[in-house]
Amino acid sequence: MSDLIARDQKAVWHPFTPLKGDYPLQALESAEGVYLYTTDGKKVLDGISSWWVNTLGHSNPVLAKALNDQALKLEHVIFAGFTHEPAVRLSEELLKKLPESHSKVFFSDDGSTAVEVGIKMTIQYWRNLQKPDRNQIIAIDGAYHGDTFGAMAVGERGLFSEAFHQLLFPVEFLPYPDGTNDGEVLEMMEDLCSSGNVASFIYEPLVQGAAGMRMYSPELLSQLFDICKKYDVLTIADEVFTGFYRTGKFLASYYVDYSPDIICLSKALTAGMLPMSVTTASRRVAKVFESEVLEHTFFHGHSFTANPLGCAVALKSLELLDSPEIQDQLDMIYRHQAEFKERNEGRSGVKQIQSLGTILAIELDSGKTTYFNNIRVTIYNYFMDRGILLRPLGNVIYFLPPYVTTEEEINFVHRAIEEFLDEKF
Repeated sequence: MSDLIARDQKAVWHPFTPLKGDYPLQALESAEGVYLYTTDGKKVLDGISSWWVNTLGHSNPVLAKALNDQALKLEHVIFAGFTHEPAVRLSEELLKKLPESHSKVFFSDDGSTAVEVGIKMTIQYWRNLQKPDRNQIIAIDGAYHGDTFGAMAVGERGLFSEAFHQLLFPVEFLPYPDGTNDGEVLEMMEDLCSSGNVASFIYEPLVQGAAGMRMYSPELLSQLFDICKKYDVLTIADEVFTGFYRTGKFLASYYVDYSPDIICLSKALTAGMLPMSVTTASRRVAKVFESEVLEHTFFHGHSFTANPLGCAVALKSLELLDSPEIQDQLDMIYRHQAEFKERNEGRSGVKQIQSLGTILAIELDSGKTTYFNNIRVTIYNYFMDRGILLRPLGNVIYFLPPYVTTEEEINFVHRAIEEFLDEKF
């Protein structure tokens, strides 16, 4: 055991990790591009974009320069009563890429809080309209929207949130639309919305990430939107995972003809350089808060709201994302992931392979599909032994490469996955 790991175990509490037991820990010295470098000399290809945030590679020098330049000008300021160029420019640039109906950007610090903000906006929207009884939220079974209380309430009620269930507000959950139960899903949505008490419908557009990269059809989502429009229900798109070209479009919402009323963005917003999130609101939503009545104010904020450093990095990240070089990279990744799916469908031991944009997910036919399927340990160790970080979701192997991953590196990971399938199944 290295000295750093020993010190860590005495002082640090890691996320999603028991405090007692044999859970491997890697000590990192540095990272560059798609590679992590450990203190004992190992080189590990980051195949999951470090929890889905690191789109433009580790220690990106262009982003680091933007961070440094901004730090020498303005590193932080209270965002109530003050503004600054990076926050205004970032809001303007984001709005150019979002649905035309969106007009306001509210800053917070991570995906969970972006969702909290969205939920609170929809509840207060109806309260400002003197309809406080419209406070019911609809979500989709299996969802993951974060780990703060509101985000937990609209997410899967499982082991992750079990200790807090009695404190979570009630939510109506639609069955996960698996392609065989569309009629049931739509009928339940109609029944719930027709009550007149529904404030909003929150969803992960097309892909439930933490649930195992489960994908559902844009056609079904469009039909759910039809019902929301019919009964004047607000819609919240949690694009924390799916945004910034992850699914092949800037937003997964762009696979659907309708525009959500609220959009939550984080993760790839700063390409992993700094924590930051935004919740954007349509003109319809923002207008209800445009009032001289003090009680109509949206009383929410964070000490680091619109932090200038994060805004400067996010601006530079947006610029890089739209560069011809990264767009070519994305096209290459999309193509290779789709080709892997086509090449390996029907393979022994594989229950399902799904691909959308940069996302590749292989569900193994190895018992119950759950985050706690023990095969996850076998998967993780197998690939770490080969210098690849693939952190499975139970029995689902997923490959989510940073956008700077080369064709050779994509093929290297694909071959390793196929070798795993050959050896284990």
